[in-house]
Amino acid sequence: MADYIHELRKIIGPRKIILNSAGTLVVRDGKILFQRRTDNGRWGLPGGLLEMNETYEQAAVRETREETGLEVKLDSFLGIFHNYNMVWSNGDAAHVLTAMYTAGIVSGEPRVDEESYELRFFGKDEIPELFAEDHTAALEAYFSGVRLPLMRENAFRR
Repeated sequence: MADYIHELRKIIGPRKIILNSAGTLVVRDGKILFQRRTDNGRWGLPGGLLEMNETYEQAAVRETREETGLEVKLDSFLGIFHNYNMVWSNGDAAHVLTAMYTAGIVSGEPRVDEESYELRFFGKDEIPELFAEDHTAALEAYFSGVRLPLMRENAFRR
């Protein structure tokens, strides 16, 4: 978790806060990559919290690299999805807003890190129960055909 979140938690404790996150639906041969997480043993999509001064797109690529070993290229934006009642095993609570993207693999082979027990590609009819409602909502958007252009974050900043 981002250092600034640790510092913030020292001040406010486990109280519910709003956090920003980004993730990917890495698609290969019509299947989507999922990770079985070490923090809760459940399945989810690669992704995580934004670091300070990082864009959603940068976070999505970084988190996917860190959690899967894959270099990816974002293809489309699926939307912003909410996990209204995220609670980590230590009791920290948050309303997590997640920007989700589709992505293709540029290089690498999937490999687990300390955040994953397992990485596996699943077809639409094989997807396991997911741990987070924002991940489920992103999959629903994907399977309903949502594909938005990538955001041009801060493109209009002067």
